[in-house]
Amino acid sequence: MKRLIRHGLMFGNLIHVDSPALVERYNRALEHLAGKRTALSDFHIDISGYSPEVGDELSDHLYLNHEGVNRQFILLTTEQRSAPLLNAKFSTSRDILRQFIDDNARQLFALTARDAVAGELLNSVYTAASPARLFDIRTVEIEADTTEGTVKQGAKLGKLIDRFKTEEDAWFDDVLIAEMIETAKTTGDVTRNPVKLKHREYKQDNFWTAHFGGLYIFRGVEHPAVIVCGDKETLGELPLRHVFGLKERNQIAKFFELNGLVEPIVKARGIDAAAILKQKMDFMVVDSAEEAGLDLTGATRADIRALARANAQALPEEFHALGQLVAWAEHGGTWPRIASDHPAYFYTLRAADTPDRDLVNMALAELSPKDVRQLFICHKELFYRLYAGWSETKKSYVADFLAREYAVDKAGARAALFGHDAPMEGGATEQDLVARVGPWGPVVRRGS
Repeated sequence: MKRLIRHGLMFGNLIHVDSPALVERYNRALEHLAGKRTALSDFHIDISGYSPEVGDELSDHLYLNHEGVNRQFILLTTEQRSAPLLNAKFSTSRDILRQFIDDNARQLFALTARDAVAGELLNSVYTAASPARLFDIRTVEIEADTTEGTVKQGAKLGKLIDRFKTEEDAWFDDVLIAEMIETAKTTGDVTRNPVKLKHREYKQDNFWTAHFGGLYIFRGVEHPAVIVCGDKETLGELPLRHVFGLKERNQIAKFFELNGLVEPIVKARGIDAAAILKQKMDFMVVDSAEEAGLDLTGATRADIRALARANAQALPEEFHALGQLVAWAEHGGTWPRIASDHPAYFYTLRAADTPDRDLVNMALAELSPKDVRQLFICHKELFYRLYAGWSETKKSYVADFLAREYAVDKAGARAALFGHDAPMEGGATEQDLVARVGPWGPVVRRGS
């Protein structure tokens, strides 16, 4: 993993906490939430305030995520909005936290100028004792305040001010006035600078969870279903009728089709579909080279394609099927029929433009794991897990490729992956773009 960290492909965009004041605020919040403190003088935090260094120190990487169900968070700065969420147990958690920060940007900026904001993503489930319990999660609410209770005290002061304005003879109520003055020492002038945070419910109909080996739960679609990444026979009875394992490719394909969740890459609009398919083919060559024990150190794209020509007969079915699609995209001719039971099928798809496109792209990454770029962008948890088991040759090639094509020049990589239809105005981040159009961007057949 050190190679990924060195290239900025792991633990990237974390917030560095290195001032004594911020460390002390973090400790107050950590003690408030979990009854713990860190002795570290500097560390890095993600959007939720989780720190890998503190997790190592405490020997507990779920110190802000007990049972992996109700995620707690510590905000030291609104800049955490752009940080990733590490050790995610639910695919919706980062978006909910980011939306909360956006909804309360002004208030949080003022609050974090003096103290840390600590809170929790609350749902109706406190422990994932069984898979069926996960289906009780319908909405997520956020509860948050500073460690000094500024928000709570602000609400109290607001009520006191209302009493002072409306009650007869309030001007002569020394107890009321004294309480207002004492409360205002914590909150400041709430009439000019309200400290009320917007707390709203966030729906969680369709989501991925890491629990029980990984589940993709689609409830808010016309034809609901669950896609199970582990052994579905061990899950027991679930509240949805259709439960598919990853190997049930025909059923999953039909589910995607019935709900209009996917579209063929070569029939979409925006950039060069053939180039995207060729890159997928290159990754398949790398995968085969690893199995054959070939050294790919320093290999260029030309080297990979020369390797493919020399070993064409040994390459997997997926490679040859995508090659036929490339030929169709570039030169026309007979449309290659790739049925849903073909191992290349899910490599030919991307998420359609629906509210669940990021979740669908995540599922497609799991169904087509040889495409390491898609895997890295859409499902980092799985990417890191698979990366740990690769040979040093494949680790080196993939890390160098992602660093060269993605990390070193993110703007150029976005242009190549998302095309001209992915605007950057308004401070759009890479994650915003991925959620909008998937890891490849809008795609078209060449010449259309």
